[in-house]
Amino acid sequence: MNKLNSIYVSILALIVAGVALAMNFVGCGAKKSAEVEQALLENPEMIVNAMQKYEQNMREQAMAGAQKLIEENIAAINNGANTPFVGPEDAEKVVVEFFDYSCGYCHRLYPELKAVMANNSDVKFAFKPLTFVSPVSEYAARAVLAANKQGKFVEMHNAMFDFGGQLTEAAIDEIAAQQGLDVEKYKADMNSQEVSDELAAVSELANKIQINGVPALVVNGKMVQTLDGGVIQDAINK
Repeated sequence: MNKLNSIYVSILALIVAGVALAMNFVGCGAKKSAEVEQALLENPEMIVNAMQKYEQNMREQAMAGAQKLIEENIAAINNGANTPFVGPEDAEKVVVEFFDYSCGYCHRLYPELKAVMANNSDVKFAFKPLTFVSPVSEYAARAVLAANKQGKFVEMHNAMFDFGGQLTEAAIDEIAAQQGLDVEKYKADMNSQEVSDELAAVSELANKIQINGVPALVVNGKMVQTLDGGVIQDAINK
């Protein structure tokens, strides 16, 4: 549920609750109904406080639901087949990033996460590319998964995030060539059913755990949404 919808639901809930309350007081007596009305007129912040409390409850319920979904799918999140990763494969601590190469916020997170990676050699960092931000997103995701098959995931991943211009198919191919990839194999892998299946698996997993925006991090089995490397480090430490 996005914020706007949450507000609408909150208002609707308050209206329903208000009507029910009014009906209750009308049944008890007109005097009490008038007292409630007067109290609300004199203290309108009561309505605001009720809305804020309702939204807080909704957020907590949503987070609890999301956490349950993560726990149910933790094996696929942390150890998905063919998922590119950095660090020990059997590490006790795992950071998983769902991201999109066309996402501006993912580009803002990139240097923060890169610094965290440099300071945590005992942690496994896994990367799951999604493809919904722009038309070139899928091409970029296919490119990095193809590069992974030549042992060049990190080089390709970093180069695309470090690229200063607009990512296009031609620019991505040029980046691939600069990383020393076998271009013929790279092209064949990009268009392979295997890469298509890998992308589909990431998309299906993201839907299962209700990831509706990027970047999204799962740190030691907990959802973390931040652009701050310090927050990520704190989550790793916990």
